[in-house]
Amino acid sequence: MKTQNKHIALYPLSLLYGLVTGIRNWLFEKEIISSTAFKIPTISVGNLAVGGTGKTPHTEFILSALSEEWKTAMLSRGYKRKTKGFVLADDKSDSQQIGDEPFQIHQKFPNVTVAVDEKRVRGVSKLLEIDPELQLVVLDDAFQHRKIEVGFSILLTDYANIYSHDLMLPAGRLREWKSGSKRANVIVVTKCPVDIKPIDMRLIESELKPENNQSLFFSSFVYDEIAPVFPEVVGNDAWTLERIKETNAGVLLVAGIVSPQPIVEYLSAFTQRIETLFFDDHHAFQPKDFNAINALFEGIEATEKILLVTEKDAARLLSNPNFPDTLKSRTFALPIRVTILQNQESLFIQKIKCYVVENSRNC
Repeated sequence: MKTQNKHIALYPLSLLYGLVTGIRNWLFEKEIISSTAFKIPTISVGNLAVGGTGKTPHTEFILSALSEEWKTAMLSRGYKRKTKGFVLADDKSDSQQIGDEPFQIHQKFPNVTVAVDEKRVRGVSKLLEIDPELQLVVLDDAFQHRKIEVGFSILLTDYANIYSHDLMLPAGRLREWKSGSKRANVIVVTKCPVDIKPIDMRLIESELKPENNQSLFFSSFVYDEIAPVFPEVVGNDAWTLERIKETNAGVLLVAGIVSPQPIVEYLSAFTQRIETLFFDDHHAFQPKDFNAINALFEGIEATEKILLVTEKDAARLLSNPNFPDTLKSRTFALPIRVTILQNQESLFIQKIKCYVVENSRNC
């Protein structure tokens, strides 16, 4: 009841916020405020809600499908970075300079040009200035950045809280009215159960009501084998999920993401000796946090034990000089990747590739 009352109390603010965003979108629709289009394909991966839909894994999925065929760049605002303006990732970049998610992508996709800029039009212009041969730009979290005219827009919504069930900020998590979904070319319901039933998919489709020109897909996360965050100090003492299971090892899961609980459920298939320490999304780790992590880790009563983090958290740990050396050899990351359900992966990729081919300068 308290939560409901809290939401009711916030409705007037949500209406005001919605009025402002509605007027802004109307100004763009009527071309009173202009948008800038570029001569190369631009793909946006975004959402109506604030965070937690899995933008980075889906961006990685798209980069995996496209970057081998087209010279590709990824542009992000670089959330919570300590720099401003346009920054191009290079060998000396870290999460503090470009943000944890761009840094993660920079590490995983050396063939992709990664840059950050809070102004997307300037960012794309700079990228084309640096590399005139660039063929494609993928924009992270750019659904509301309407000053750039995106060619192909992918809208993500969380299975546990699809946007048709959500409310406008601050009563809910929506950045704009649900009608904004009509701008998307593709809608993806993310974080679905792998065994989601067709009837549940039909129910969600009936609630989202995609337009005739929109495609609806359902995706889930798959966890890959754990990998050392500091491989230079691990040596031959490599850990695997199977080793955790065989030794019934203790695991301290440290996560600064929106929804860490699915990871706990996944790990429970390998060990019941799981301790957790959760922080806010994009948390900037401080020495006191490392003291708490170290104390919890030392308190695990197990002969074999490891510290497990997400890839996003690993990106921040790598850039933090205060991370304890004593924990480095025991710190591993759990990678995730996206799978498109119902054998629709090829169709999903085909739709994106068709857009790129039809809008390429070389065609």
